[in-house]
Amino acid sequence: MRIRELDKESQRDGFWDDQEKASGILREKSWLTDAVEKWKQQKSSLEDLRILSEIASEEQDDRTQEEIRSELERLNAAVRADELKMMLGSEQDPLDAILSIHAGAGGTEAQDWAEMLLRMYLRWAERKGLAATIIDYLPGDEAGIKSVTCTIRGEYAYGFAKAEIGIHRLVRISPFDAGARRHTSFASVFVYPEVDDRIVIEIDEKDLRIDTYRSTGAGGQHVNKTDSAVRLTHLPTGIVVQCQNERSQHKNKAMAMKYLRSRLYEMKLREQNAKLDEINKTKKDIAWGSQIRSYVLHPYRMVKDHRTNLETGNVNRVLDGDIDDFIEAYLLH
Repeated sequence: MRIRELDKESQRDGFWDDQEKASGILREKSWLTDAVEKWKQQKSSLEDLRILSEIASEEQDDRTQEEIRSELERLNAAVRADELKMMLGSEQDPLDAILSIHAGAGGTEAQDWAEMLLRMYLRWAERKGLAATIIDYLPGDEAGIKSVTCTIRGEYAYGFAKAEIGIHRLVRISPFDAGARRHTSFASVFVYPEVDDRIVIEIDEKDLRIDTYRSTGAGGQHVNKTDSAVRLTHLPTGIVVQCQNERSQHKNKAMAMKYLRSRLYEMKLREQNAKLDEINKTKKDIAWGSQIRSYVLHPYRMVKDHRTNLETGNVNRVLDGDIDDFIEAYLLH
């Protein structure tokens, strides 16, 4: 059994000589132990429900039978969630996520669509008990947003959010068109794993260009009147990151550095992978034919994921953040 092997390894002499390796072994042992304990608890709960169901059936207790059915549905959902987490086996999946949305060509239409997507992901995070914080916000010229970046923190945030990487397409009657014509808009979504203290990414200060500017988003009188926003340019790679949500320039720089380390970490992962990984396959032009999902509001109502062919007619529910079915279908696919 793997847990026994890890336990034996953790007790050998010199275990802590390589602290990074030792920490990894203990993390794996803890994760496997928790998974086994949860499985035992679920198995015990199922057995208790089976016995209770037999008693309720003999006594023709319909109310108890209904309570058992509800509890079975809850248990089934918990088992399904655990099975999904078992599939999130990469080193990055348990990490927090940094999610960016960029409006495609199309001006106000695309910028409004980008803001709709932001609302969808904020509501999704809230539904899952994840903490979402906007760290950079560039508003549109008339409405919506040109781009936005936010952190999503919580259990397996990156593992789930990575399913949303790609181009998202909206078809609707434009609220900005006086002629009430149908428009198609595009926005791109990209997700990076947020590096934590266990992952060391060295950044030489000489490789950075640091610019400060005034915040462009909603943040209160102080934020908008001081040069507290920070933009970092990593000269060797050309990566540009920025943060403006904090009142302090120091805090914004610290968050921008964390964002930059995440970008560099993601780049390092791709370089280490001999094959084109899933992330690169989904990085396409924000245009026709490259979308991963379509949201159609006219002439009919439907959301369809083009990778899994999963679709639903309840568009409002999806735009309100209920996207777990699409995420799960993609991960299982």
